Amino acid sequence: MTEQKLLVKREGDFHYPIYFQENFDSLCQAMTEEGLAGRRLCIVTDTNVGPLYEKALRDALTGVSDDIFTFTFEAGEKNKNLDTVQALYRTLIEKEMDRKSLLIALGGGVVGDLTGFGASTYLRGVDFIQVPTTLLAQVDSSVGGKTGVDFQQYKNMVGAFHQPRLVYMNMSVLKTLPEQEFICGMGEILKTGLICDGEFFRFVCENHESIRKLDLNILSHMIRRCCAIKAGIVERDPKEQGERALLNLGHTVGHAVEKLKDFQLLHGQCVGIGLISAAYLSLKRGVLTEEEYEEIRTGCRIFGLPLSVEGLTAHEILAATKKDKKMEQGHIKFILMDGIGRSFIDKSVSDQELTQGIQEIMA
Repeated sequence: MTEQKLLVKREGDFHYPIYFQENFDSLCQAMTEEGLAGRRLCIVTDTNVGPLYEKALRDALTGVSDDIFTFTFEAGEKNKNLDTVQALYRTLIEKEMDRKSLLIALGGGVVGDLTGFGASTYLRGVDFIQVPTTLLAQVDSSVGGKTGVDFQQYKNMVGAFHQPRLVYMNMSVLKTLPEQEFICGMGEILKTGLICDGEFFRFVCENHESIRKLDLNILSHMIRRCCAIKAGIVERDPKEQGERALLNLGHTVGHAVEKLKDFQLLHGQCVGIGLISAAYLSLKRGVLTEEEYEEIRTGCRIFGLPLSVEGLTAHEILAATKKDKKMEQGHIKFILMDGIGRSFIDKSVSDQELTQGIQEIMA
């Protein structure tokens, strides 16, 4: 299985693996290799994913544990909150889960973020693994150790850095992913290429037909490259003190839109909108050409990502960006693009400039 996994540094010389598979058959072996056999297991999932994959996962886990139970919560971003975390705590306590127990996040980014946060705080920290079932989670949220929940209307405002013990990707689950959810993942994939790998960005765009047809060979290459890029950044900056902030390209405006639309638009769709805004700002700064700006718009369009948003004002979006957790001493750490595949952190973006970028994505 060595050639089918990617090692990510967690702390110092300690690594955790990301496994790339097309079924759950190797999960038992993966957990055994990582010293995770023989523990009490709690599968955390939601009402969308549980009926599809909980039984298959449980069956795969019988080789490493005979004590498995499931905690299921109502699907949706609106339930990624402290109330759901409290319900998880209550269940773990009632089941007498101890510090050697293991949580398994089976689902998309909402499940992974909530499970990771629960694991980071229950008994001051227990182990967990990620089994991501959406494209977005496979290329982004399952890698890097960021966990958290939303607080009222503020996205991911409460959280912790808590790395998983392993990430296991069964890419065949993408075949049951609704098209809109798949498109959502493409927002983060395009973002990843735009940050630091223009060749990868263009590869994804050139192969858009095969990707939309769920060609597993292309998908495997694409997902692995995204994980390698993010893993490299996370290894160098695990707590977002510098370079890791580049991963927020498109997220300042994207998160503002996501909150104001009350999560009616999916995260990756909002990131796509945020990419257009950031690209326009970069164009106006003179660090992105008109041709590159149009190339980014085309990349978003061919994957069905929205290029604009309706029902909001530029003033509302600007005000919402001020409440983003990426604010630093009153200034937004905005990510701009110096060409396709190059990005940088800028703390000098003025309200007037940001308003221009926001107006570009107004329908």
